[in-house]
Amino acid sequence: MDPTKDDDGTPGWDAINAALAALYPGQEPKHYGTALPYTLGGKDPLDGISVYWATAPRPHWHYVTYGLSELYDKQSDDAQTSGFGFELTFRLAVDDAAAAPPAWPMNLLQNLARYVFATGNVFEAGHHMDANGPIALDSDTCLRHVAFLPDPQLPARDTANGHLSFLQVIGLSDAEMAAIKRWSTDGVLHALEPGMPLWITDLHRASLLDDADLARQVEAGSARDGSSTAMLFVETLAWRQEGESTVLVLGAGQVPSLLELLPLRLRYGNPLTVIGSDRAWTFQPGGRDALVAGEDEMTCTLTPASLDALLRDVHAERGRYPLPEAGLVIEVVPTILRDAQDNAVREIG
Repeated sequence: MDPTKDDDGTPGWDAINAALAALYPGQEPKHYGTALPYTLGGKDPLDGISVYWATAPRPHWHYVTYGLSELYDKQSDDAQTSGFGFELTFRLAVDDAAAAPPAWPMNLLQNLARYVFATGNVFEAGHHMDANGPIALDSDTCLRHVAFLPDPQLPARDTANGHLSFLQVIGLSDAEMAAIKRWSTDGVLHALEPGMPLWITDLHRASLLDDADLARQVEAGSARDGSSTAMLFVETLAWRQEGESTVLVLGAGQVPSLLELLPLRLRYGNPLTVIGSDRAWTFQPGGRDALVAGEDEMTCTLTPASLDALLRDVHAERGRYPLPEAGLVIEVVPTILRDAQDNAVREIG
């Protein structure tokens, strides 16, 4: 399908086109469609990705997805929201206008869309994820995480199929993601914006927090506000009852993020919810250890002593880590990293 044509029955597609035509007047995008639609058994949930060339504030490709919102006739019962309510964008810094945009950002965007379609978990501004490796597979970039903020040049809009926003995917280093967890996505990225205008992802850059002044600014925000990261999305999350204990199963790849976030939330009096594909586990602080089960959810209250024990005893290596005072066993299983063809490429833990 040609995304530059306004066809009957494509009001969602036309709304995305209109937003981009206003930003890039007269530019014909490079559009990459999906050979086999997801609804017919294909692996790529997005109907397509358009890529635009921009020269300011530095040369970059601007990728925009088609398919997380309702592109064609309205199907869902939610008249206020188009599909999942958003499309993803990504900006990649390049030295010059190459003949074709690199393909790896399209694989990244398809993988993120695949997660949304498979789990129903919707990305929102401020969310972030660990990529479990370089965001561009087989590269030596220090960018190993992504965060989401509204695309600064594509405002949200109302369409015939409901509300639509554009969420930009932003590549971040370990140090930058750690700072976000200690403070907030919005706070850190706005502090870093002078060194990363329009939050353009540059695979070749170093961590912006190598700048001592920026690092001090970010640490001051964290000390003042605590962490605003209330949710952690993970691939592996399960639990079962074994005698008097509840066994919580986590992937080794997500354990470091959990151990980093728990004290930054619970010690400030705030909960942390770990979200998997079909269930959610919430840790919260309290004066007495407790486990309360709901439908596809569990609330785990930890005393300061149990929190200390969890942080001390649990590691990102396969094994079972008992926390008897909390009636809890944390079982860590390996995390398998896969490429775009779903082949296993690395095992963590």
